[in-house]
Amino acid sequence: MRILLTGCAGFIGSRTAALLLEQGHEVTGIDSLNDAYDPRIKSWRLQQLEGRSGFRFRQGDIADRRAVAGLFEGASFDAVINLAARAGVRQSLENPWVYYEANVTGTLNLLEECARRGAGGFVLASTSSLYGASNPMPFREDANTDSVLSPYAASKKAAEVLVRTYHLARGLNATVLRYFTVYGPAGRPDMSVFRFIQKIAEGRPVTVYGDGHQQRDFTYVDDIARGTIAALGRKGFEVFNLGSDRPLKLNRVIELVEARVGAKAVIQRQPPHPADVPATWADISRAKQSLGWRPTTSIEAGIAAAAQWYFDNRTWARDLRT
Repeated sequence: MRILLTGCAGFIGSRTAALLLEQGHEVTGIDSLNDAYDPRIKSWRLQQLEGRSGFRFRQGDIADRRAVAGLFEGASFDAVINLAARAGVRQSLENPWVYYEANVTGTLNLLEECARRGAGGFVLASTSSLYGASNPMPFREDANTDSVLSPYAASKKAAEVLVRTYHLARGLNATVLRYFTVYGPAGRPDMSVFRFIQKIAEGRPVTVYGDGHQQRDFTYVDDIARGTIAALGRKGFEVFNLGSDRPLKLNRVIELVEARVGAKAVIQRQPPHPADVPATWADISRAKQSLGWRPTTSIEAGIAAAAQWYFDNRTWARDLRT
């Protein structure tokens, strides 16, 4: 297949691109390489893809309508996987405009080109943040998503609505994937597992909001990439949770990182953040049944892989802004 993959230098995007290439697909990747977080790690991820057979890279912003149209000029894509996004709950309260541009306008630009040029299907990366704090757990895909707690979650809900609209109005086959707390090697520096590994390894204080009893459904990045690829070629419109189905308390994750790194965390506690939910937990029965997907990486193995990547790249990873 010929795949247009947005956000190809991102955490999930780079692993999805690598797996697609391993399977023999052709991948055209686009990424703005912005400074939403330290771009050095984006450059590292991109270097792992450049030069590989079947991979072509274009630097650009999907919020730029002309840049998106240019991607489709003279090209014929079997599917588009939209992983380009501004992510992060707390940061979205500080600058919600960039979240709207990337997550809503960017998605709209891609959908319009897909509909106009007949792309075979569209896959959107969405988020567990849509479920808010009031839904019963584990979260099912048909749960209410009207009480989101951050502009980030609101922008992803708007993107989901756009995708469904283009399915209904233009006949576009589309799949929405709601990811749950992704972690792993070369992860986002602003995410908890990366921060815990870096701070504990370097003897720096670890900031924890609240008492650490909040739970997250930590999901290994390769499992997420496999699930994303499994969503290709679907007909109609569908929504799937991709999570580990094994939520853990933050305090337990810190303990696992301490054991792997061989050092104790110096914890600085802050009041709970109003945009944080107390727990996330994915009901993944739909993905198991329809996609034939299930996570295979334990939290212990995943943290070991993330920590090994950090120590292999410690000379520069220790200085990444978190």
